Amino acid sequence: MRLCLEIDAHRVTLINVMNIKHPIFKTTVAAIAMIVTLCLPVSAQNADLTDETVLLQQLAEANEAEALRLERQLQAIWSKSGSAAMDLLLKRGRDALDVEDIDAAIEHLTALTDHAPEFAQGWSVRARAYFAADLLGPALLDLETALALNPNNYNAILGLAAILETFGDSELAYEAYLRVQAIHPHHEAATEAIERLKPHVMGKTL
Repeated sequence: MRLCLEIDAHRVTLINVMNIKHPIFKTTVAAIAMIVTLCLPVSAQNADLTDETVLLQQLAEANEAEALRLERQLQAIWSKSGSAAMDLLLKRGRDALDVEDIDAAIEHLTALTDHAPEFAQGWSVRARAYFAADLLGPALLDLETALALNPNNYNAILGLAAILETFGDSELAYEAYLRVQAIHPHHEAATEAIERLKPHVMGKTL
């Protein structure tokens, strides 16, 4: 079976940020909605499947070595906007993040989201930059947009989990990390976070 993440207007799990006791949420975003649904098995030989769909299915079933290769292929697909100029802005934003020039990263990535608002990766990477700048409200808004455009973006879900964990909501963070693992079973950061939070979360549910 293949697990996928979908936005569903009628069946949603709302993360009501008004219930998280921190003032930044009260002035930045009302809620983020997302749900994990179980998809039926599909054949990789189905002519209607896109390369991305096939790679996601294979990723869910891959061993660790195969997962690394599949992840690289998925990231390559998700990093293509269809415009060389927009791809360059994404690269400049990532390069700035790599050297911790957060202001420059936000500048490049804001130009990207302004000019290519349908490009999910731009929002996802800018959320990472906002998180690095401790601008968690804007980061949440960008993650919401990124996931609306690409519900299978496990790194965006990971970012959401990290923000939830930062604000002490271990149970919702744990759920989000599990969603990452459902798409990418060998995601190292998600696996480590699940192991870290599991004793705390399971203790609450006993």
